[in-house]
This record gives sequence, structure tokens and C-alpha cells, in this order.
Amino acid sequence: MAAHPEPARPGALARASSVVDLGLQACEAYGRGDLASRLAATKRRLADPAVHIVVAGEFKQGKSSLVNALLGANVCPVDDDVATAVPTYVRYGQQPRAELLFAGESPDGGSPGGPAGEPHRQEIPLDQVRRYAVEHGDPAPAGRVVGVEVWLPRTMLAGGMVVVDTPGVGGLGSAHAAASLGAVSLAHAVLFVTDASQELTRTELDFLRRARELCDTVVCVLTKIDFYPAWRRIRDINLRHLSGSLDVPLLAVSSSLRARAVKANDARLNVESGFAELVQLVTKQVGGNAADRLAAEAAAEVTAVSEQIIGQFEAERAALADPAAAQAVLDQLNETKRRVESLRSAAAKWSQTLNDGIADLNADIDHDLRTRIRKITQEADDAIENIDPADAWAEMESWLQSRVSYEVLANYTLLRARATELSEQVAQHFREASGGMLHPVGVYDPAPVASKVRIESTVELEKMKVGKQAMVALRSAYGGAIMFTMLGSLAGIALGPLSVGIGLVMGRKGLRDEKKRQLAQRRAQAKNAMRRYCDEVNFVMGKDSRDTLRRIQRQLRDHYSGLAEELTRSNAEALTAAAEAARRSQADREKRLRDLDAELARLRQLVKMAAEVVS
Repeated sequence: MAAHPEPARPGALARASSVVDLGLQACEAYGRGDLASRLAATKRRLADPAVHIVVAGEFKQGKSSLVNALLGANVCPVDDDVATAVPTYVRYGQQPRAELLFAGESPDGGSPGGPAGEPHRQEIPLDQVRRYAVEHGDPAPAGRVVGVEVWLPRTMLAGGMVVVDTPGVGGLGSAHAAASLGAVSLAHAVLFVTDASQELTRTELDFLRRARELCDTVVCVLTKIDFYPAWRRIRDINLRHLSGSLDVPLLAVSSSLRARAVKANDARLNVESGFAELVQLVTKQVGGNAADRLAAEAAAEVTAVSEQIIGQFEAERAALADPAAAQAVLDQLNETKRRVESLRSAAAKWSQTLNDGIADLNADIDHDLRTRIRKITQEADDAIENIDPADAWAEMESWLQSRVSYEVLANYTLLRARATELSEQVAQHFREASGGMLHPVGVYDPAPVASKVRIESTVELEKMKVGKQAMVALRSAYGGAIMFTMLGSLAGIALGPLSVGIGLVMGRKGLRDEKKRQLAQRRAQAKNAMRRYCDEVNFVMGKDSRDTLRRIQRQLRDHYSGLAEELTRSNAEALTAAAEAARRSQADREKRLRDLDAELARLRQLVKMAAEVVS
């Protein structure tokens, strides 16, 4: 598979990249390979500044048409008779191409997925995307398709923007809704699509409310305004729905007018389509803000690295400038050394906070998941008692998987929120102990794994065929007739034709009792199958939650341990330089002072440049 082309970067990212390059040069010149490694990681993040914009909404609301119109390319399949079945990721590429993303084992029988659990891929012709992206499309030859990735040479995407076309929501409790909310939790912005045929439904408002909790930037887009004359009235009603607690802006657009405007290069028609404002929001507000955040983080890294080296040089300069005060400088550095070394201890407050926090999180997340699964089990039991599984098991399976997906997503949302809180607490304790201004590490959002669970819980449930019902009725009727005939004979009473009627009554009762017994048996089988499914989900998701928390713990531990090591080395070099300063001659001190002033001026200029990255 070809490497991803590096997109052209907007101003803030380009400035940040230049500042990081200067920081790397400074680290190399001063022999600080540890700090250079830190900036190299920042450089890699700048090289791939992915900004995810998720397009979500109910089925047949115009999501795929919106994506096509936004990008000016027919990349997402649009059809009145089919709906999008898997997410389509559209990103920048110098040459148009497409790949299928698969779950499970690779086509050659190797391990599932790629590096770090990524799905394996298979390149396909761009005009074949529709075959695999829509419901009831052609089955893929290599396994279950979980997504389609498309690369297009579009200026809008060149800054690292990724537009995600998701399947229809299908109700807040559906599996599609859980998958869409999972994508929303990792997005920088959400475009929620609803058409102008009717006002927002309760389900759509519920989804918007959940999306607003997971993502800071959510925009409602009213589509098909060229098709519905009363769209302005629908827009005004929707604006009232969205005002207040939701606080979600609304834009009205026409994808067909946009397509005509792009084809004819008609600026007036483009404004009339409503896409001018949408493009402005996507490129400037969403893409620009995300780029600014990434650039600011990179600049903060350069500043932190520079200030470590500045602190080292300033300690040496203080000892050189006033030899009489050199001992005071050494005492201060030794005190800093003691404080920094305490940061590396297992008894450090930040380390204890991390370990205790992860242990508490493990217990709380596990309890939350078990509580949710227990609630689902009770709901399923109650539902099964009111149905005949032979008639409604397919719907029951669909409901169960959707309900589990929704609750698993809620569990992961809790995990992410609590993990972020823990990260901030650890960062605060590290800052307090180090006495320096350190930025908290970003915790990667745990990816919801509800879609990974494919547990076959099919139950062989079958009603009695007509022939079997006849045999049961005949057996009960025959047994009843024989029994009453024998009793009549013993009593000296000839029942005659009455025995036939008694047999029919007994046959009917026997058939009814057998149906009840078999219905109870089917319900018991359905409940057992449901419990096996829920137990397996609890097992798989519990393991994944624990693995996620262990990854978070290692990430935080390694990050702050690395910072402690950097501070230790900076302090050690400052101590060495300050001690040597006391032994220098007057001429050597003056020469070294000039060199230090020049180096400090360069480093302070680098800090100034970092501060101007996003100004």
C-alpha cells in the first residue's frame, strides 16, 4: 500500500513546524537528545494533522449528497433505493483512490487488523465504492467491510481534514446510532443532517443532545430546501427546538444547487445553495480551530524544551557573573535536584494519584458495565415473556445488539471522561511538585469496540407444524376417549358417542397444554441465548476496558517519568556547569558569559517565535 501523501499545511501549522525544526536544531547543538525525541514526536503529529468532521443523521436525509456537494465530487453513493451501510472516510490525496477496511482476519490468514489493531485494507477502483458502501451491496471477498477510505485531491482536505459519511442513525437505540455516536466521540465537529420535509423529531433531538455532550462543535444542516417550498417554516421551527439548552446552530442548504453551481462555476448560485456559509464554517472555524490547537500544542512543547535549556544556562551564568554567590546557586540547584528526584520515586504524589486513580477507574467502569448489562438482561426477560420467540426472535436479536451497543458506548463515554479527569489531576500534582509549568498529557479517546463483538446467538425456535399438532391432538383425544370409556365400563355405564365428544375435548386441552409447554420452552431457550450473549459482551468489553485503562496508565506514567528524567538531566548539567564556573579564571568567565548571553538570546528568540505561532 502506498504511503499517505503529506498534505499542504495552513499557516499556523506551517509556522509551528518551522519552530519545531528550530527547536530540534537547538537540542542537537546542546546535546539534548532526550528533548529532541520529545520534539520529534511533536513533528510527527504536525505531519498528519487529521481533523475529523462527522456527517450524521437519520436514513435518507441527504448525508451522502451533502458530502459530495461539499467536496465537489461524487464520492459517496447516492440512491433513492439504498442507504449507506458503512462509514466512508474522505481525506486528501494527490491521486484519487479508494480502499476497503476489513475487520477480522486478513485475507492471507494472518493476524486480524494491522499495526496497533488497525483494520487491514484492500485497494479497490474508485468507481467500485458504491458496491461495498451501501446496504445489500456486493459482499467483499476478504471478509466483513467496516469502512471505505477515499483519497481525493481537494484543497479543502489539504490541511488534514477528514470528512466521514456515516450510516443512518435509525433511532437513538439502534446499532447504527451507537456507531455514529462512537465516531462523534472522536470528531472535531459534527454536521447533523435533517431534511426540510418535517421538523426535527424526538429521536433526532435526543441524538443531537448526546452528540453535543461528546463533541464541542455540532451544527445542524437542513437539506433539500430546493425540494420543499415550506422549508423556511421548518427552519424556524427547528431553530426553536435547537435554542436553549442545546445551543446548536442551523444552516439551510441545497446539495443539488451546489452541484450545479460547482459545475457552472456560478458564485451567485453557490451562495443561494447555502454552501458558501457551510464551507466557511468547515474550513475556517472547524479546520482552522483544530489547526490552531495543534499548532499551539507544538509551540508549547518548543517553549517547555527551550525553558529547560534556558534554566540550565541561567544557573551557570549566575555562578559566573557573581563567583561569591556561586554557593547560593549550587544550594538552590541541589534543592531542585532533591525535588526533581522525588518526582521519580514511586512514592511521588502524581504516581500515587495515577495508580490509585486507575484502580478506582477499573472498579467503577466494571461496575457501571455490569449494571448496564444487568438492566438489559431484565428488560430482555420482560420482553421475552410478552412475545413468542418463534415469531419475533429476529427482531429480538436486533434489539438486543442495538441496546448493548448503546450501553457499551455510554460505558466508554464514562471511561473517557473519567480518564481525562485523572490525567488533569496527575498533571496538576506533577506541576505542584516540580514547580514548573507543565502541560497535561492528552489521553487518547478509547475507541468504542461495540462493533467488534459479533456473537452468534441464533436459537433454533420452531412452532409445531400442522401435522405434529394433529398428532398431539389425536394422541390426547384417543387417550381421553379410552380413559373415559374404561371408567364407564367399570361403572356399568355405556358412554357410546359421548366418549367421542369427551375425546375431542381432551384432545383440544392436550394440544393447548403442549403449545403452552413448547412456548415456555422457547422462551427459556431465548432467555438462555440472551444471557449467553450478554455474558460474552460483559466478558469481552470488560477485558477491553481493562486493557484501555492499562494503556492510559502506561501513557501517563511514561509521559511524566520522561519529564522527570528530562528535568533531572537539565538540573544535573546545570549543577556541573555551575560548579565548573567557580574554577574558571577571570578571562574564561568573561568569554563564557558572552557565549551564554548569545545562546540565551537565541533561545529567548525561539520562545518568542513559539509564542507568535498562533497569534
